[in-house]
Amino acid sequence: MDFQPDDVQQAIQAAARAVARERIAPGARERDRTGRFPAEEIRELGRLGLLGMTVPEALGGAGAGTVAYALALMELAAADCSVAVTASVTNMVNETIARWGTGEQQARCCPRLSSGEWLAGAFGLSEPHAGSDPAAMRTRAERRGDRWVLNGEKQWITSGDVAGVIVVWARTDAGAAGTGISAFLVEQGTPGLSAGRHEAKMGQRSSPTVPLVLEDCAVPEGAMLGRPGDGMRIALGALDGGRIGIGAQAVGVMDAVLEASARYTRERQAFGRPIAQHQAVAFQLADVAVARDAARLLVLRAAMLKEAGRPFSREAAMAKLFASEAAQRAVSTGVQVHGGYGYTEEFLVERLYRDARVQTIYEGTSEIQRLVISRDLLRAP
Repeated sequence: MDFQPDDVQQAIQAAARAVARERIAPGARERDRTGRFPAEEIRELGRLGLLGMTVPEALGGAGAGTVAYALALMELAAADCSVAVTASVTNMVNETIARWGTGEQQARCCPRLSSGEWLAGAFGLSEPHAGSDPAAMRTRAERRGDRWVLNGEKQWITSGDVAGVIVVWARTDAGAAGTGISAFLVEQGTPGLSAGRHEAKMGQRSSPTVPLVLEDCAVPEGAMLGRPGDGMRIALGALDGGRIGIGAQAVGVMDAVLEASARYTRERQAFGRPIAQHQAVAFQLADVAVARDAARLLVLRAAMLKEAGRPFSREAAMAKLFASEAAQRAVSTGVQVHGGYGYTEEFLVERLYRDARVQTIYEGTSEIQRLVISRDLLRAP
């Protein structure tokens, strides 16, 4: 039996599907070519409540829950992964502030992120020498009077130059390891914060990815998120939820590959009949459909556990690992069944091939997911 969403989840999914097909998909190719950030499209998501799906209504969010969030991201990613990742990270930052922030921080940030007034939120964890190992970060935060002064560099920051607020992690205790890291809310335009050039990426080109430099960047004492030393707890909790989002994006890519490939193979003729009638082609699409459904159910299982307040770290890692790797195989199949056309920019599968590649890397590489899963599996009873 397939998963059956409730009325609220169906409504969120339907709204996401409509905006994805009518507003986002038509301009996706042009944005991929030019790298234009989809500002108006993001504002439209804000108007529909799709940037604060897991944030309580009292804080300006939709309060729709993690399952609705996953279903919506599947629809957005099928239209444009650049828009989907912007929405995913913004939801993650928004939820993190709603969970860990003070009343003042929540009131200032959550409504602006949810509505699209702030076009995005950003997650400033990775550094040039500390990607999969955040405990090795070198960014420092030093207390000076009633302010914290941050110095360091961040790398691979999605929406780093357009985000209204960035959660920045920095070491506040040089003598401690993971417990010496804290998180801060740094708003765009804060003196001492600057963004570097856009990375020239293989895919997801209209989602800006930039390095950030913090040079004597002073923020108020009240900009700390949580307590001193809470940084790693905040980051790991956010990443667990973020992995559900990336898994959902991968499912959306597989949806798009299947739709495009089924349409093309029904129309393309070879040896006197549509190539969809050739077993060698049809069986490849059958394998993609099986993997897509398995990935979808893994993502929804993790989302339901999170929504129910139950442990979900291992399940989120499984969902992200399986879905992102299945998407790599799916986009390769999509290009293959399109033949030479699949290798050209004229056909959607070429962009999907490029957009999907990073899904095994960001929000924790496949190797990190296997580490999370195996550690939980082999933990002594």
